[in-house]
Amino acid sequence: MKGVIYREFSGRPELERLSDPASRSDGVVLKVMASGVCLSDWHGWKGNDPDIKLPHVPGHELAGIVEAVGEKVSNWQVGDRVTVPFVGGCGRCPECESGNHQVCDFQFQAGFTHWGTFAEYVAIHYADVNLVRLPDEMEFTTAQRTKSLMQSGISRMVVRRFRLKR
Repeated sequence: MKGVIYREFSGRPELERLSDPASRSDGVVLKVMASGVCLSDWHGWKGNDPDIKLPHVPGHELAGIVEAVGEKVSNWQVGDRVTVPFVGGCGRCPECESGNHQVCDFQFQAGFTHWGTFAEYVAIHYADVNLVRLPDEMEFTTAQRTKSLMQSGISRMVVRRFRLKR
């Protein structure tokens, strides 16, 4: 796949051919259909996030299509249109069980704890817990732009207003 990668903090990002990601047994690989740039990406590129290991592919605001599914994933199939929250919870730790996935003890963050969405494909962990189905009528660019709202107070209003479902 092609992806944007940087090899040093504050270094020049380069478009390169990279290895395709593989899904974990609890995860999926998404074909990235839309990805946005966020100030958080800049902070990561500057070296302000200790979770980022070099070399690194940034990007966390995305919408895409499921391309591969791990053997332990039961709620998703190839072809599903999805997005994910900024922080992905494991679904099993005490924080997740209390509804606080954003402070999960084993959190996953595309573009921070793992390679991100400035590439053609991205691996997403804990798929059954974190993927959010996109309505067929929603454009990928619209879905990608709403990603930063997913874990804010506004997200509850959006979910209720538009009756979005996992």
